[in-house]
Amino acid sequence: RKRQDALDHVLIFGPPGLGKTTLANIVATEMNVNIRHTSGPVLEKAGDLAALLTNLEENDVLFIDEIHRLSPVVEEILYPAMEDYQLDIMIGEGPAARSIKLDLPAFTLVGATTRAGLLTSPLRDRFGIVQRLEFYNVEDLTSIVERSARIVNLPIDHQGALEIARRSRGTPRIANRLLRRVRDYAEVKADGVINLKLAGLALDMLSIDENGFDHMDRRLLMAMIEKFDGGPVGIDSIAAAISEEKDTIEDVLEPYLIQQGFIMRTPRGRMVTQLAYRHFGLKPHKESDDLFSK
Repeated sequence: RKRQDALDHVLIFGPPGLGKTTLANIVATEMNVNIRHTSGPVLEKAGDLAALLTNLEENDVLFIDEIHRLSPVVEEILYPAMEDYQLDIMIGEGPAARSIKLDLPAFTLVGATTRAGLLTSPLRDRFGIVQRLEFYNVEDLTSIVERSARIVNLPIDHQGALEIARRSRGTPRIANRLLRRVRDYAEVKADGVINLKLAGLALDMLSIDENGFDHMDRRLLMAMIEKFDGGPVGIDSIAAAISEEKDTIEDVLEPYLIQQGFIMRTPRGRMVTQLAYRHFGLKPHKESDDLFSK
């Protein structure tokens, strides 16, 4: 901002709900510029992207969510726009068609994705700043819950906020969603004040256990234990067993379960760990015991 230059292009990746869109808005606010929001699947044709780029002002921020889902045609248009702030467009058809270059104002592209591995190398290499977002710790989530409660004038004590944070899977979006549901429970079943006991009762009613696992997490783990003897098992087989989309398992359910040590990925497929067996009060198979002890 001091140099009056556009910020380098920024790529933010990580599990959903960690604040990628919020960070893009913060970048625009700190730079004191406008921000335009769009997403990869929306930009079907080169003209869609061209319309956005030509309407940007100097140093503006263009935020593209799910940037890994850009079509190859749109991605090709983006390369010169990111590097040289130029837009190559075709005018006319057939023998009369010709290419012209349009100069664009300097801008900052902020791309967000949950699947950084699906980005092509040419696109990924054009980002000057690449940041991965990790799951939040309980202390930070507690602060977020308390702040959200203050915004809506919701009385909550520290222990109540801590309990909600502990069961939020390290994700602010989930923490705020659970806070709203606990608030509803508090208004119906109590005097509207959220404490440790009330938060626990509300979350138990929502089937959110002490690890933050919901019905789908437990269903996934139990399917692997009961139907596949704990694994190894492929993602397609798991998806068929629990009637869930493969992408949902890989993007939403699996990252937290792996991070918490309940599932591990091996060259032969996914396997549950001893923690998963203990979570359900089950005894691991002898073969699993031997594997985990190595």
